[in-house]
Amino acid sequence: MSGGAGAATVSAFPTLPGPMPVSPHSGPTLPLDAASLLRLAAQSMFDTFAQTAMGMMVVDRAHRIVWISEGYKRFLPALGHADERDFVGRRVEEVVPNTLMAQVIETGQPILVDLLTNQAGTFLVSRLPLRDAGGQVIGAMGMVLLDHPETTMQPLIGKFSRLQRDLDNARQQLAEHLTRERRPKHSIASFIGASTAAMEVKRQARRVAQTDSTVLLLGETGTGKELLAHAIHAASARAAKPFVGVNIAAVPDTLLEAEFFGVAPGAYTGADRKGRDGKFKLADGGTLFLDEIGDMPLALQAKLLRALQEGEIEPLGSNKLVPFDARLIAATSRDLGALVREGKFREDLYYRLNVLPVRVPPLRERSSDIPALVEVLGEDMAQRSGSPPPELSAEALALLSGQAWRGNIRELRNVLEQAAMRSDSPHIETATLEQVLRESGIKQIAPARWPAGAMAQGATVSADGALRPLAEQVAELEQRAIEAALAATGGNKVAAAKLLGISRAKLYERLELIA
Repeated sequence: MSGGAGAATVSAFPTLPGPMPVSPHSGPTLPLDAASLLRLAAQSMFDTFAQTAMGMMVVDRAHRIVWISEGYKRFLPALGHADERDFVGRRVEEVVPNTLMAQVIETGQPILVDLLTNQAGTFLVSRLPLRDAGGQVIGAMGMVLLDHPETTMQPLIGKFSRLQRDLDNARQQLAEHLTRERRPKHSIASFIGASTAAMEVKRQARRVAQTDSTVLLLGETGTGKELLAHAIHAASARAAKPFVGVNIAAVPDTLLEAEFFGVAPGAYTGADRKGRDGKFKLADGGTLFLDEIGDMPLALQAKLLRALQEGEIEPLGSNKLVPFDARLIAATSRDLGALVREGKFREDLYYRLNVLPVRVPPLRERSSDIPALVEVLGEDMAQRSGSPPPELSAEALALLSGQAWRGNIRELRNVLEQAAMRSDSPHIETATLEQVLRESGIKQIAPARWPAGAMAQGATVSADGALRPLAEQVAELEQRAIEAALAATGGNKVAAAKLLGISRAKLYERLELIA
């Protein structure tokens, strides 16, 4: 009853011009001109409403009720009016609670199906604007299509409720799935190695994880910068929030702005009508990882700088600023300082990013970590392929440890995979490795210069033959002893501590250091 109305007779309301006369000999025919067709349709629609609606009312441009149908009069007592004369002539919003008739008049937009609830009950209603010959809104008509729909339409309402529940459940499951997909995949312990260089990287990662400042990861391709970005996020206070990464070098320049800042609804031809969130918005509350930041176009650098300074973004095709809260981790294999001097990277953005720089060393600077890396990579290969992990002799490990590894860990993994595919057994021969390395373009292939038995003893010398620092050797020995104790006790830390002759607190302390 938002303007509702009821079974009105045509005589109770001014009739519209009827259909054009037809010849009794030719049978009923339709008028041929559009104006007559519209008049015919309007008359027919009104007749249908008058016969089927439970109540009808008409309101003028000033929101005053000018007419109600006979059917509508039965609702008057429940609305607090004993007589039609006390009702007609009043502003509709004064006598019909919760009505939207005024909205229809002001906007000129119909409300075809709606539920209206007031002291008279709950009604299924429809509201239509009335226009003059010039198209100006001069009033509105409301119709009560059904009363007590909660009873009469129970099957439909129940079906709608079930669909709504299913939709809510689907939305929740999708949100949970996206959250899982955005969780960090690595911890600081995932950065394999006990060399001095590896331990320093882990120490720095733990330190920067405790802050909310921008981190800049510097290092050659394949050194593990993305792994460290995940690890820093996992060790931070934002670990429960999304981790969102984007490789700038992999996205066309024309799409980068939309990828970063999102797209407003209908921003351009073909754009999603609902718009699309950018990486900044997806990372809200969590961490945004920008890989290969050195490849970012200059035009986008200015917009990135503004976003970082202001803490807000402007989606493509929108003039509305959207705030965000994301910790930024950037990474690059390029020399940003040189790019600044060449005018290819903004100096102000460089200083904005270079707050907490962490250098990730190349594999050739921590060759003593290669045996441990080979073991971990081999286990991962085995899990993916379902085959036993590859086995390498001390000579084969020495050969791998003697290479420069221009592609670092990524290249090492590639060599291992190729060698494993060429071997008929899990054991990989040194000759097979030499062949793979030679085919990869390495001309001088030589093993690391280690004394006999050095590998078995824990590799106490570096790849260049120099004696490794005592602290490095001790740390590695401790790690192996702890791993052996945990293996012997089935992972029971209390029993492992007793076996090692140290307190449980000391064991936890050492585990934290080697993680």
